[in-house]
Amino acid sequence: MSTGDLLNIDPLELKFPFELRKQISCSLQLSNKTDNHVAFKVKTTNPKKYCVRPNTGIVLPRSTCEVIVTMQAQKEAPADMQCKDKFLLQSVKAPDGVTAKDITAEMFNREAGNVIEECKLRVVYVFSHQQNSPSQEGSELVPRGSISDNSEFVMAARTFTDQLDTQDKSPEAKALITKLTDEKNKAIQQNNKLRQELELLKRESSKSGGNLSFMFVALIGLIGLILGYIMKRS
Repeated sequence: MSTGDLLNIDPLELKFPFELRKQISCSLQLSNKTDNHVAFKVKTTNPKKYCVRPNTGIVLPRSTCEVIVTMQAQKEAPADMQCKDKFLLQSVKAPDGVTAKDITAEMFNREAGNVIEECKLRVVYVFSHQQNSPSQEGSELVPRGSISDNSEFVMAARTFTDQLDTQDKSPEAKALITKLTDEKNKAIQQNNKLRQELELLKRESSKSGGNLSFMFVALIGLIGLILGYIMKRS
């Protein structure tokens, strides 16, 4: 909170819960701590990005005024997830009985002898705990029983064939070993292919703002079907 001679301003940081393609608003509370009328004006370094209502106004003596700052929907997030936009709130003592319609630029002109109070406000993007990075989302959404179970199947097949190789050298055992070895190699190839496709989809998902595509969901279902088939045959 800023505690000037005229206004208390809360908060000093405009915190926006950032979401792509969504209009987001936050509020400022301006409290007049004097027995006089106080005029205010809000400026920003990026006027096309924000809408301020009201951007000028009068705060009555010992009363509070709310200012709503709305950020327009953004198509992409900043590369470093930091916002460099700034706001400047100016306030000045106004004559008794003045209204918002009576506010002029001259009232905020220091050269005219007016005493202007200024307060700088910064913009902060806030991310909820549910908003993970695209790579985290991809890893969490891969169901249990996909790649990890595939690896377990390969290890089990390798152990089983090793045991057969040491215990039994019959033609039937050799044929079974050959069959399991072929299936093991196919499973390894399929596992590597799925890993590559998943990594590709994660990168594409990251470029699109973290939204998983329908193809990603379909691939997850395909993984389950393939693994179910392999487990049945084993």
